[in-house]
Amino acid sequence: MRRKLVRDKASRPGVETVVVIRLYVSGNAPNSMRAIANLEAICREYLKDTYKLEIVDVFEQPIRALADGVLVTPSLAKVSPAPAASVVGNLSDRSSVLLALGIEGASR
Repeated sequence: MRRKLVRDKASRPGVETVVVIRLYVSGNAPNSMRAIANLEAICREYLKDTYKLEIVDVFEQPIRALADGVLVTPSLAKVSPAPAASVVGNLSDRSSVLLALGIEGASR
């Protein structure tokens, strides 16, 4: 799987806070595909145009994953704004993902 995808939805002027997130996946593994779909749905619904998502395939970049401390996939890392946070799994537990992303009061 060749995936070097960077989605920068926050390049518009006037954006207050951009959430920078990185999702580590293992190729086309079912849980990785679910995590991508779940995260993209959450970003569309809650972050609209105020996020930057990078998807890192650990099969293609194993040294980077190890350097970033990723031992399990799928794994989501919130890079900024502080505090940093992470969630492991297919991201189907929305409340955990929303909490890690710092989205408060989002109960749907």
